[in-house]
Amino acid sequence: MHFKFTTMPITKSAHKALRKSKRFYAVNQKKKTELKTALKSFQKLVEQNKLKDAKTQLKIVYQKLDKAAKTNLIKKNKASRLKSRLTTQLNKKSK
Repeated sequence: MHFKFTTMPITKSAHKALRKSKRFYAVNQKKKTELKTALKSFQKLVEQNKLKDAKTQLKIVYQKLDKAAKTNLIKKNKASRLKSRLTTQLNKKSK
């Protein structure tokens, strides 16, 4: 874990907040890497012209983006922007 603090918490509630923050940080990092891997695998499929596989992967990417936006991992507008760009990327290759 790459979680670094300069000062130690003093109160009991601050200790709890620190533990909670570390936990959420770890979960968020895992979700971010899963999202990035899904995006990379989709783009790799598009580059290799495996359009049928790319369409199924696009559904998975959509689900991950929506979930990430829902849990405030990324902003809602970023999710919709990425979905739009990925769809246009796929449509350009299929023409």
